Amino acid sequence: MAQSFDLIVIGAGPGGYIAAIRAAQLGLKVACVEKWRNPQGELALGGTCLNVGCIPSKALLASSELFEALHHEAGDHGITVGQAQVDIGKMMARKDGIVGKMTKGIEFLFRKNKITWLKGHACFKGRQEGRLLIEVSGEGEPVSCDAAQVIVATGSKARHLPAIPVDNVQVCDNEGALALGETPKRLGVIGAGVIGLELGSVWRRLGCQVTILEAMPEFLAAADESVRKEAWKQFTKQGLSIELGVRIGEVTRDAKGVRVAWTDSKGVDQVLECDRLIVSVGRVPNTDGLGLDAVGLATDERGFIPVDAGCRTAVPGVYAVGDVVRGPMLAHKAEDEGVMVAEIIAGQKPHIDYNCIPWVIYTSPEIAWVGRTEQQLKADGRPYKSGQFPFAANGRALGMGAADGFVKVLADEKTDEILGVHIVAASASDLIAEAVVAMEFKASAEDIGRICHAHPSMSEVMREASLAATDRRALNG
Repeated sequence: MAQSFDLIVIGAGPGGYIAAIRAAQLGLKVACVEKWRNPQGELALGGTCLNVGCIPSKALLASSELFEALHHEAGDHGITVGQAQVDIGKMMARKDGIVGKMTKGIEFLFRKNKITWLKGHACFKGRQEGRLLIEVSGEGEPVSCDAAQVIVATGSKARHLPAIPVDNVQVCDNEGALALGETPKRLGVIGAGVIGLELGSVWRRLGCQVTILEAMPEFLAAADESVRKEAWKQFTKQGLSIELGVRIGEVTRDAKGVRVAWTDSKGVDQVLECDRLIVSVGRVPNTDGLGLDAVGLATDERGFIPVDAGCRTAVPGVYAVGDVVRGPMLAHKAEDEGVMVAEIIAGQKPHIDYNCIPWVIYTSPEIAWVGRTEQQLKADGRPYKSGQFPFAANGRALGMGAADGFVKVLADEKTDEILGVHIVAASASDLIAEAVVAMEFKASAEDIGRICHAHPSMSEVMREASLAATDRRALNG
């Protein structure tokens, strides 16, 4: 006999588990399907983000930052430290402990909110009497279920290059790069996007020689031009070797390591020899084996499930959120969509302003932005004004040894409405929240400039940049 629910959520990543929790809070009978297994072979909630993405990568970033600080920054504070050494096994165990704590926390929240965890792989089987039919298999006998509403939140998987098989030993994607047993002497990275820069930074700090090969002719093409230039300066100064406009040729491997043939932007053939290679060339929607055709659904030419502004698909009762739909592949975007859909199903009228979703790269310094870039405003023909202020003139940043970077505020030339904020800073991921709030409330640059900010604090730079974008001008510039 089939198990019946008001809502079945397929996938327990940030979009899925948050959608399930919010729907349960609103009184729906909810089930969530998840088949993920951790390296220990245990079924786990949280999806890519918690298991092999956002959370473990940030744990390793923090560990590697501390190691580098002991080597290169402690002396500036008058602190003498002996020869610091890395225990990769212990570092990885710490990372795994954090992941385990987070995934067990979701299990607790499922129990607290009376959400049924259906363990296995979900597949649509059609529709009967207005109910959507789902089969969950892979863990014992298949389980038949039905629901009035279904949310597809199956996330994404690493894009692999056909000619470069990933074994997660010598050639790794994000999963393998987060589980290396030792620091390689030479690391090659294909792709200078978020994942490539973050993981490249982790292993560079731990003593690895890192070379990043990027096919695009521009560095961080999605970012504001000022951010691109600053990020390039900082990363290359730190020791990351980044080559742009390259073409990857044959990749071979043997007991000695990996050999990558590539052609540089001038057409000169080159060879990169490394101990490990990370392939980080983006991600693709994960819709394999969902049986979408059984309910009349199909993906578009890029593999995404088409949805409207409310994440409704063309099939009544079926929604899709997160990495399987249009828009940036960001965990917090998936969370917001999950909440929105749960509230729509419950009869509420939520809304997401996609222009107010922040982007963050957790390098050192961090990079964050929200809204429009200067080049986008120029292309739109929208008159704007710009204000920028450096952390080098901020007392708190100087005291922290974090004086690199700036805040840049873009505002409408006539109305002064904030159109975009771009930050390069040690705490950009936190500072960007003020900009998001301001833009959600349609604040002006003058509004931020007139708000009292604690002194000394990194947030003062947000105020100074906002003042610089107005006629009032920065106070300390």
